[in-house]
This record gives sequence, structure tokens and C-alpha cells, in this order.
Amino acid sequence: MINHPVRVYRSEENLAREDQLAHKIATVAADPVEVTAEVTDMIINRIIDNASVAIASLNRGPIVAARSQALTHAPSTGGKGANVFGITEKVSPEWAAWANGVAVRELDYHDTFLAAEYSHPGDNIPPILAVAQHTGASGKDLIRGIATGYEIQVDLVKAICLHKHKIDHVAHLGPSASAGIGTLLGLDVETIFQAVGQGLHTTTATRQSRKGEISTWKAHAPAFAGKMAVEAADRAMRGQTSPVPIYEGEDGVIAWMLDGKDAAYEVPLPEAGEAKRAIMDTYTKEHSAEYQAQAWIDLARKLHGEHPEATDPKNVKSVLIKTSHHTHYVIGSGANDPQKYDPTASRETLDHSIPFIFTVALQDGSWHHVDSYSPERAGREDTVALWHKVTTEEDAEWTRRYHSLDIAEKAFGGSVEITLNDGTVITDQIAVADAHPLGARPFAREQYINKFRSLATGLVDDAEIDRFIAAAENLENLGAGELEQLNIVAAAGVIDAAAAPKGLF
Repeated sequence: MINHPVRVYRSEENLAREDQLAHKIATVAADPVEVTAEVTDMIINRIIDNASVAIASLNRGPIVAARSQALTHAPSTGGKGANVFGITEKVSPEWAAWANGVAVRELDYHDTFLAAEYSHPGDNIPPILAVAQHTGASGKDLIRGIATGYEIQVDLVKAICLHKHKIDHVAHLGPSASAGIGTLLGLDVETIFQAVGQGLHTTTATRQSRKGEISTWKAHAPAFAGKMAVEAADRAMRGQTSPVPIYEGEDGVIAWMLDGKDAAYEVPLPEAGEAKRAIMDTYTKEHSAEYQAQAWIDLARKLHGEHPEATDPKNVKSVLIKTSHHTHYVIGSGANDPQKYDPTASRETLDHSIPFIFTVALQDGSWHHVDSYSPERAGREDTVALWHKVTTEEDAEWTRRYHSLDIAEKAFGGSVEITLNDGTVITDQIAVADAHPLGARPFAREQYINKFRSLATGLVDDAEIDRFIAAAENLENLGAGELEQLNIVAAAGVIDAAAAPKGLF
């Protein structure tokens, strides 16, 4: 890896194109380096993972709306169209990226990478796959494109913080998906450079989508970035250019949206001929909730069995969670969002409330992607009483470990102190989720497949489940035009097309 210095330049400095970050990203994307077997296996895992959570979301409002929008846009003339999860009809690739991107993100249940910024790198897959299906690409082409998408997003996330400036994390997804599409299609450096610039320029937005009363846009935001990436690639292929330098310009993204004119970053990128391995640094979710909640769900389940007395609010004086800066200020009491303690709050809000999540997991000893968020469950009197006794605070050591670049000590958990009314103090801690590569039960192919089967049961026929798994595991051998095998069709009667909302299109 090479660490590339990135700063703001005055217009008269005339930063050379090859020295611009977007051009360096494009150069990495155009590098024909082979994808390793280990990375290929993980890409297959994440394709399965994305399909699982998308299928589980098929009848949720945002997906129904996005799917109905997509269905009004028939395949465009440049290819044969792309698939939409759950149905057999094909649509134009940018709209397949939109519909599938919403389905993948809705439950907040797929993979994650956390460093200077936050991300769900699996959001790269829907737009890259949609373009691959539309253009008749092969399984190997798709693997190369996805490897690039993960590489660029992870590298940007390691180096450039967006959230402290209240910019939503999908600003790293527009460039990464654009780069991945460039790799998939074998585009030249200049074309990818223009697509990356447009992908960034069109996907910078504020983090209000993840603050206070969180709306359905939380699921749409990465899908929008993916859709913009497809359109950016199309424009660049037609010779259209993007603002330059998009990152470093004196009126660019860094100068006015991020750390300003005195900013200085070092962005790691693979050197020429170096394999793209960033996907191996990422991790998926066993539970449907914000990633920082994963370890806390596992710890709460453990405490449920060891200390049942702590599940009754009549016995509990207080619950103090000591954790990282991010967990405290984004999903903890440090956010100062009263909605995080509101039993009538939206599901999107509750899955960003560690006080709620820890309480329900502690009382139930389990977590379910639907039942744990139901209005009945959130409104239960004893749950509300215990929930309002849970607070968080930042602990410097857990913050340091959260930001550590050493995978062996990087942590996403913390410690908890449950003080009972009789003076007893129950303490415990957890560093990483059980499903994390360094956790108690790391996810491997078996766990990804089990997650898929569990979420697809009742929504997809058994034969279709088996067919999809076989196709995904055979990805390397799928020939040109065979990637529609990576779609999965819902069982008869699961999707009611007539119930879709009406809009403009």
C-alpha cells in the first residue's frame, strides 16, 4: 500500500491530474491485477449476505416504493437490463441499483467497516451487479468490480472522516461504486477518473438522515449513491467531464465540506500490481441493528443468562455503558436525541438507540430483526422503565481502541455497570461481536448460508433457495450473460404488485 498525501490546492497551483486523488483512485481501478482466492470467497459470502437481508425486506415500505419506481423504467437500449430482488421483471440498471440498494440497506443488517469514517461496503454490490447484468458481464468480471468497490471505499474510510463535519458516509460510496463499475467494464483511467469525480460530486449530503427522528431515507441514501454511480459511469463513457480537482480544489469537497483549506490526509491505496484485499478487513452482522450495537447485543444476551435479576427494572437503579466516542455520540445518550428513548419512535430510530437495543436484548436474551422492534415490544411497560435507566458515556480507552489500526486490538464494544437497588454492581465487557473475525463465533461460509436460509424461509421456495446458493458459490464459473442467476425470486403470493404505492412515474 502507498499512503498518498491529500490537501487543498489554490487554483493557481494547478494540481496535475495524475496527482489528484480521484485520478489515483481511477488508476487503482484500472489495474488489471488478479483477485486472490481468499478475496473471491469473501465476495461470494457478501453476495449471499446482501441477498439474505434484501429478501427479508421485500414487503417493507421503502422497498415496496423503490421496487415500484424501478418497475416503471424498462431496460434501456444499451443492454438487456438488470434484475430486481424478488421478481422476474428486468429494469434499467440504474433503477435496479436503486431498488436493490434500498432492499439491502433497509434492515441495517449487512456488512460494515469502521475507521475514520463509517461504512457498509456491501452497498457497492447492487450498482456493480446491476451494470454487470445489464452488460452481460461474467462472474470473474463482477468479482473484479466488487473487489475494487470494497478497496476504494475502505481506503477512503480509513483516511477521511465525514461524520464530524455532518456529511453522510455515502459520500465515500459514490466514488467507490463508480470505480468498481469502471473495473467491471474495463474502462480506461481517464474515463474512470471522470466517473469518480461525478460520483463524489453528486453524493455529498448532510447526516441529518441519521439524526433525531430517522426517516426512511436512511435506506434510500446508499441506493441513491449507487444509482448516481451508474449514471456517472454512463456520462463519463459518453465523454462528459467532472469538476476537477473534486477533492483538492479550493472550492472542492475537502475545502468546504470537510477539514477546510488547511486539511491534510493520507489515503492508502494499493500500488501497481498489488491485489485488492480491503474486503478482508470488513465484517458482517449477526443482528439487525447498527454495527456498534452488535457486541452489546451479544453481551446483553450473556448477562440475561447470568444475571436474570438485572432484567427487571424493579431491581435496577442504573445501567451505565462505557464505550467509544462514536457509540456514545451517535447511538448513545450523548446524541441528545430524546427519540432514542421514545417507545413510539420509528424502527430506523430504534436501531440507532443503544439504550433500547441493550434493554431488549438483556430482557429477551435474543434479538430478532422484526419482533425486537415491534411497537408492542418497544412499548412494554417494564422495558420502557429499564430502558430509561440506561445511559452511555465516552471512555477514552474504548475510543482509542475503536480508532486503532491494529486489527488485533480494534474494538467496537465497551464495558457495562449495572447497579442494583441493593447496592450490587454487575460489571462486564466485550470488545467485538461474536460474529467478528476475532469474536467468539466468527462468521464463515456456513454462517452466511444459514443467515440466508433463515431470512428467506417462508418468503422463497426451498428449491429457489438452493438454486441461488449454488449459483453464488459457482460465481467464478458463471459466463458472460449468466449473472441473472444471482437474482432470487420470491415465492408465489409473497409480493403483491397491486399494493404498490402510486407516484409520478
